[in-house]
Amino acid sequence: MKLLKYAKEYKFSATIGFLFKIFEAVLELCVPVVMASVIDKGIGNNDPSYILKCGLVLIGLAVFGYLFALVCQWYASLTSQSVGTQLRKDMYHQINTYDDANLDTLTAPSLVTRLINDVVQIQLAVAMTIRLTSRAPFLMIGSLFMAFMISGSLSMIFVVGAIILAVSMFSITIISMPYFSRIQKLLDKIALIARENLKGVRVIRAFSNQNHEIKRFNKETKNQKDEQVKVGKIQALLNPFTYLIVNFAIIIIIYASGFQVNIGSLSQGEVIALVNYMNSILQALIVFANVLSIYNKATASYQRVFEVLETKPKVEDQGVYETLTPIENMIEFKNVNFGYLQKDVLHDLSFTIKKGETVGIIGGTGAGKSTLVSLIGRNYDTRSGEIWIAGKRIQDYKLAPLRKHISYVLQNTSLISGTIKENICMSKPYQADIMNQALEVSQAKEFVSNLSKGIESPVVQGGKNFSGGQRQRLTIARALYKQADILVLDDCSSALDYATDAALQKQLQELKEMTKIIISQRTASLKRCDRIMVLYHGELVGFDSHEQLLKDCQVYQEIYESQNSKEGETNG
Repeated sequence: MKLLKYAKEYKFSATIGFLFKIFEAVLELCVPVVMASVIDKGIGNNDPSYILKCGLVLIGLAVFGYLFALVCQWYASLTSQSVGTQLRKDMYHQINTYDDANLDTLTAPSLVTRLINDVVQIQLAVAMTIRLTSRAPFLMIGSLFMAFMISGSLSMIFVVGAIILAVSMFSITIISMPYFSRIQKLLDKIALIARENLKGVRVIRAFSNQNHEIKRFNKETKNQKDEQVKVGKIQALLNPFTYLIVNFAIIIIIYASGFQVNIGSLSQGEVIALVNYMNSILQALIVFANVLSIYNKATASYQRVFEVLETKPKVEDQGVYETLTPIENMIEFKNVNFGYLQKDVLHDLSFTIKKGETVGIIGGTGAGKSTLVSLIGRNYDTRSGEIWIAGKRIQDYKLAPLRKHISYVLQNTSLISGTIKENICMSKPYQADIMNQALEVSQAKEFVSNLSKGIESPVVQGGKNFSGGQRQRLTIARALYKQADILVLDDCSSALDYATDAALQKQLQELKEMTKIIISQRTASLKRCDRIMVLYHGELVGFDSHEQLLKDCQVYQEIYESQNSKEGETNG
């Protein structure tokens, strides 16, 4: 029923395809009747002209049946491809509304498999519904009806055979259905391993770990193959069962009809017609068995596709405010607690960040630094407590306008294929003066201007044609180009040398109207910050200037000393 809303948009093409397949089936049902006439009247009366006329009729039925089949095929393909395209559009739109919690649950490899493989299975099911599901039942019912018209007693053999076939097909379908869900999940695992290996190929080579990864991949593909073989063996029973039952029914028909031919209640042509109708049922059932196999796969895919479409963001966009006006207390955390699953990561955080202030965040691995800044843009909602931005609760803003005022640079640099200009101008159309300022502040201007094509220089997928430091500077330039009120830099200068990092921090200090939050593991990178926030296991243990923290905060003192002692320098 959920798929019907997609098919409704293409009901004209679906209806045309369906009707022309019915027309083809009607012509097919006429063939045994014509053949019976050829035997009883043409051959029986030794009438060549009648046989010729019937032959021409049979040719006409074949030609028109072929034309009807072509029309059906065209419209079935048009409908199925259109439904698949619309499904992918809606899925992609829905995925782009997801928050980080949704993406943690429905992983990227699984979403890619659902967008491609699962939608293809549904497309195939839609096409087969129009092309075959309309024809097979009509042929079965039509053949039974025509058999009743010829001989009511012999047609009961058709009914009994059809019931036995239906039971066997239904049983095999029920048994095989769970396998297809498992197969699709195994495909997700294979996609995950392939994605990890392709993305981390340099790391794998560096550790000479190719054989381990090959074994890991082979193990999952073997599991998927084993499931496919199991369900294949079960479904392979469909055709033999169908042939066995139908052919056994034909033997009974021929045997029983022989007595009626002898007493003159049934003609030889009618016997041939009955056998042909039984064969028509056989063909229809074989087609139906294949369609059931397609439906089994499509059912598993359907559930996975509509899970994507029906998964709602956990962060609800129910705000009313569409504008954000900076005020003195730009960001406020009030007793904020947050955690993933059952474990809290941030504990009772309360602090205020002023407009235009530059705030650093430092702490050990797992202290909650990245988690804290992800809450500012409502990538997650707090477990308890409140976050206020520019004097209003963060939930009172509409998500899109809120995020328009916040610019992120994440730990992992993310550049898209295209040009430098296209990457930097993601937030708004190109403006030369803003571009120059963004490149200058991010320390990217020098290396970009040395490129032969400047900002029109190509960027390959992931920015692999640039060094780590260059990629980081380009992502910082992209964030600055947005000219947001709040700038969040999440440990994005780790690949920069100390001189470049120092120049970057100095330039950022001159952006007086922008509120800046800088996460770093280096105390040297945060010295110029107005205040530095020190996190320890999700708790705020210090929030002051660099000089004051060196006097009052033990955790900050330990971090500073480890990075500036001779031992720290040696380890560094």
